Amino acid sequence: MAKSNSAFMKPMNLSSELEAVVGKGPLPRSEVVKKLWAYIKSKSLQDPNNKRNINADENLKKVFGGKATVNMFEMTKLVSKHLS
Repeated sequence: MAKSNSAFMKPMNLSSELEAVVGKGPLPRSEVVKKLWAYIKSKSLQDPNNKRNINADENLKKVFGGKATVNMFEMTKLVSKHLS
C-alpha cells in the first residue's frame, strides 16, 4: 500500500480571507481544496463555457488577489499564499 504524503495531510493555518470561504482552520491542504470546490459548486461559480475557469464572488476575489476570473491551475497557487 502506498504511503500517504504527510505534507498534504499536515494541518495548515488559514488566512482570515480563506476562512471566510472554507471555514475555520487549521485544515490540511487537501481539505482546503475540497471545501473550496464545494463552495465554488454551491454558488455556481464555474464558467459554464469553460469549466476550467472560476468566476470569483466577493469572498473569492479576496483569496484570488482581486482577480475576477481564475483558472483551476492558477487557483491552487493563489490559495497557497493563504496557508501557513
